[in-house]
Amino acid sequence: MTRIDFHTNVGDPLAYACRLARKAYAGVSALVVLAEPRRLAAFDEQLWSFQPLEFVPHCMAKSALAQETPVVLTSNLDDAPHHQVLVNLGAPVSAQFARFERLIEIVGNDEDELIAGRERFRFYRDRGYAIETHKQGG
Repeated sequence: MTRIDFHTNVGDPLAYACRLARKAYAGVSALVVLAEPRRLAAFDEQLWSFQPLEFVPHCMAKSALAQETPVVLTSNLDDAPHHQVLVNLGAPVSAQFARFERLIEIVGNDEDELIAGRERFRFYRDRGYAIETHKQGG
């Protein structure tokens, strides 16, 4: 069963996801980041400039290099080349989340994100998933 972690009250979800991507890359974990196309583009841009001296190799899931790239970005999990860790940056629950060993939900602190995060939390909880919650400082 997929391990699910909710990281809540995140002041800057994209910067937080960049730190997770850097940590996954350093720990040799394969990471797929799921988000709506506009947010995914903003995350991609931020990942390029996040830490100038610590490049995190990443690409879009449809890239020919996706299979060999440790951090893959997508808005459609049908394109995911690996299924170790999934980071959800606010996309609705995907039917394919259960393919992953671990799911990390990042929930910002604005009202819309909180409401959507609560809905996703209930979805997983109602299906019997054990959920760990990690509340951030904001």
